[in-house]
Amino acid sequence: MINLPAIEQALRDLQRSFPQINLELSDRRDPLDDEVLGNLLEGYTMVDRFVSDGVDIFKMGQLHYLLELNALVLCGSDGAVRSQHHRLIEATEARFYEQPSGGISDIMEWYALNIDKSIWRRTAGVYIRILSDPQLFIEGNHRTGALIMSYLLAREGCAPFVLTERNAREFFNPSSVFKKTNKRSVLTHAGSKQRVCRLSQEPSEQVVSCIDQLLASVEGWRAAFQQINRWSG
Repeated sequence: MINLPAIEQALRDLQRSFPQINLELSDRRDPLDDEVLGNLLEGYTMVDRFVSDGVDIFKMGQLHYLLELNALVLCGSDGAVRSQHHRLIEATEARFYEQPSGGISDIMEWYALNIDKSIWRRTAGVYIRILSDPQLFIEGNHRTGALIMSYLLAREGCAPFVLTERNAREFFNPSSVFKKTNKRSVLTHAGSKQRVCRLSQEPSEQVVSCIDQLLASVEGWRAAFQQINRWSG
């Protein structure tokens, strides 16, 4: 079970300090207002339900749950709000299933090829595939990616990923690099030489380490993936 009150407290603490943190980021982020935070908490509640009920959101026939997580972080669960944004939701679904070289099929292929790897490697890799160009969703890739990471970790008995005052910089700055990098370059090639990414086996180590200047700024992933037991209830 995920400790939802502890997650809310961590996010509330981050909300108070986020204006200053945002000034220090390589790319400015949207404000962490009450609506954004509330939608994110709804997402964590759904992740907790998935884990408790044994739902495999990476199984064929259940991929729509990934879309639901994205809709939650963008619109929440209110039907009226979703109705106002129905065009975005419909366009996101089309992109999700049909985007060449960047839709859910790309992530499913990567996930299947790495199913025998450590949970830390799979979690980091899925997040990078979501965020790198072309992104999986039209909007909300960072937040939805954080929820998907939490799902993957929690169902393996690990603490979920939670954005905090401590790891916000280490989360957003490397994410900015991935967002601007083509999927093929992120995990396979850079320039004229093949590059090999090593995703670490342990949560206390640097999660992403590449022989490539493009990914040099991912040093902070270590803090972002530290296991903090108080987030698991």
